[in-house]
Amino acid sequence: MPRILCVLFFAISDPIFGQDTTRLSLLFVGDIMQHDSNIAAAYDPETKRYDYSACFEYGAPILRSADLTFGNLELTLAGAPYKGYPQFSAPDALAVELKKSGFDILVTANNHSLDRRRKGLERTLRVLDSLQLLHTGTFRDSLERSETYPLVITKKGFQLSLLNYTYGTNGIPVTKPNIVNLIDTVLIKQDLEKARSQQSDAIIVFMHWGAEYQSLPNQEQKRLAALCFREGANLVIGAHPHVLQPMQWNKEENQVVVYSLGNFVSGQRPRYRDGGAMVWIDLQKVSTDSVSRTTIDTVEYELEWVQKSRDFVIRPFRYFEGDTVFIKEPMAREAQKLFAKDARALLGKHNVNVIERTPQGSDNVQYAIRLGSLADVDSVHLQDPLLQFYSLSRWESDQDAIWLTGSFYDFELAQQALVEILTKTPFRKARILRRIDLELLPPRKNHTN
Repeated sequence: MPRILCVLFFAISDPIFGQDTTRLSLLFVGDIMQHDSNIAAAYDPETKRYDYSACFEYGAPILRSADLTFGNLELTLAGAPYKGYPQFSAPDALAVELKKSGFDILVTANNHSLDRRRKGLERTLRVLDSLQLLHTGTFRDSLERSETYPLVITKKGFQLSLLNYTYGTNGIPVTKPNIVNLIDTVLIKQDLEKARSQQSDAIIVFMHWGAEYQSLPNQEQKRLAALCFREGANLVIGAHPHVLQPMQWNKEENQVVVYSLGNFVSGQRPRYRDGGAMVWIDLQKVSTDSVSRTTIDTVEYELEWVQKSRDFVIRPFRYFEGDTVFIKEPMAREAQKLFAKDARALLGKHNVNVIERTPQGSDNVQYAIRLGSLADVDSVHLQDPLLQFYSLSRWESDQDAIWLTGSFYDFELAQQALVEILTKTPFRKARILRRIDLELLPPRKNHTN
């Protein structure tokens, strides 16, 4: 009896007893842009359609692995004619691929929000709504803003409040009744007061700010970040400079500021602008019967670089640093090395408590040949003896399904197989896909041989 009472005493007095700990992984990426060169590369003259699958093929497994993935949509989806700089309108196929690749939330308040005026703003929102992609920053009217802002996001028992502002719209006035959130400290204070009333586990502010192509934040960025933190924000994420800027984690105050993530995808090729960073922020919530407390548990970044070849392809460093198989051209390899050197020098010197994520890669590199997505593949053609020889695999995610053939440990053998497939089967757009322990493929749902 005394032993039982003793166990009960320690169980009741133990502060851990009765607690529930949950985690939420957030992934933030930089500017999503479409210059003329990007749009041209995505166009397939045979099908007369736009295809962005090659661009996001290697970024998608990373984007999908986070509980919530955020990006800055720095363009409009205003319909044809499609155009890059200076007034962007990208094909809807881009938004479809963003959804397939794993994006959950896009912010839309930036200096290109009004590139196609009212039509562009409203059509962009319609396209995102049709894809069930959450968004905030621009609104059809004041009623929509009052009912949906700050945006409340729920996932795995967490609730987040998201706000988004831009310094301007390139001088283009907003057409009533549309609203673009402009940086106004009075307005930001009012909105953050409303965010606090939502009693979310964390408040996130996405800012479109700073000076283009400058690697360090200016005083205005610092003042705005400090204001957001004073008014209750936990995370302040920045965009617009198109180059990397430092990241700082104040552990004692439970606050993170990322001044600029650079370009996630764009047609910009000059030094510093041809890549960006992806920032992982893990939240941890400890709950008891009466209270819960959410803290920032980890903050890490990883680098990605955009290769211009036949397509513009996002090359995460965890898979492609030092690669000589897919990044063959000496000038491209040197550009990738230079981006890595510049990024690590900047972030290594100026980051506070934010380190580069250690890759969890494998030496078990395999290659397969991607035939196409399920919608593009005729089942009759799958009976081709050559494809049957190499064997077929069907891989599915929640958003897409693709057919693959072959499994090669030698890239030269994969190339030989690709030549055969391109010349002897109808699959003229087949391409070699690198996979590391199948990590680069969508989550596997079924497999047929």
